[in-house]
Amino acid sequence: MPAPYSGGCLCGAIRYRLTAEPVTLYVCHCTDCQRQNGASFNLSMPVPRAALELVQGSPTHYSVELPGGRRWNGCFCGACGTRVWGEPQRFPQLANLRPGTLDDTSWLRPVGHIWTRSAQPWVRIPGDTLNYDEQPPDMMELVRAWRERNPS
Repeated sequence: MPAPYSGGCLCGAIRYRLTAEPVTLYVCHCTDCQRQNGASFNLSMPVPRAALELVQGSPTHYSVELPGGRRWNGCFCGACGTRVWGEPQRFPQLANLRPGTLDDTSWLRPVGHIWTRSAQPWVRIPGDTLNYDEQPPDMMELVRAWRERNPS
């Protein structure tokens, strides 16, 4: 399904439009994502920040310092609490869209799973994706896998 894509928060106060293709889509099983997400894993969809257009509403920004000095920044709906995207400090040209906020999620298929050593024991990691026990040594492997599966 080609861009543009539309999405928003649970209550509809925040609406956005994504005008470019995602950079990749993967699943993170780290304990930080589990805690922040309140679930067993987190779907991560890095997108070009310039291609993420706010159509309606004003998201609330958050910033959390994690152990070791790492910082997570992002935006959520102040009305319903839906996390809409993250803003990675190391890659300011990207936003980490929460793909579950897209209006149509039927085409989403992650190309990889990271931090699988922290995955809940009942979660089944597919054998046909790139899988890493920890952080991949090169995130570009996930980008290349996405491009191979979804050529422009």
